[in-house]
Amino acid sequence: MDALTVLALAAFGSTAYLTTLSTVKWLNQQASRTKIAGLVVVGMVLCALIGTIGNASESVVIGFIVGAGITPPVHRWILRRPRPVAGH
Repeated sequence: MDALTVLALAAFGSTAYLTTLSTVKWLNQQASRTKIAGLVVVGMVLCALIGTIGNASESVVIGFIVGAGITPPVHRWILRRPRPVAGH
């Protein structure tokens, strides 16, 4: 297993998660017809992405799963952190 491949795909899995999250949040604010069509497209893209990754080597799959698995709790933690007040 190539550690560099795992690390690179972990970053890709993290990016895929954050992009999907942002897209779905944006689609939820749209009209019903746009929301449904957009969610179908997002689902199709995710299925194709996961199918392609599943067909790749073991290190690629492990890296993608690690990145997508670690990102949600880290993202929630970042959003909950108290932010320093500017100028003090």
